[in-house]
Amino acid sequence: VQLQASGGGLVQAGESLRLSCTASGRMFNFNTVAWYRQAPGKQRELVANIIRSGVKNYVDSVRGRFTISRDNSKNMMYLQMNNLEPEDTAVYYCYANSIVGYGVADYWGQGTLVTVSS
Repeated sequence: VQLQASGGGLVQAGESLRLSCTASGRMFNFNTVAWYRQAPGKQRELVANIIRSGVKNYVDSVRGRFTISRDNSKNMMYLQMNNLEPEDTAVYYCYANSIVGYGVADYWGQGTLVTVSS
């Protein structure tokens, strides 16, 4: 299974971007899908996820501005980012996991850079 993220770029504060992540495997088979980000000099952090039940979770700093979604029919996941702030500047990674036997397999995309200028 491979994940490939795209959609990053340079925008001004207040603008929007939509990140996409394509999965080579069937999105339906994934247990949890998520977006993480890593800003320069900081640890990678969870931005948003969708667990198997469909419940969506967001880090406080993006709640109300970002929306995570998945389209199982297209093997895609998305992160719609509105009202971007300079603090959102980071490399964004898509993530998915699946249950394999008694364990969990983790899959990461290669990252896409989002730069928000003030």
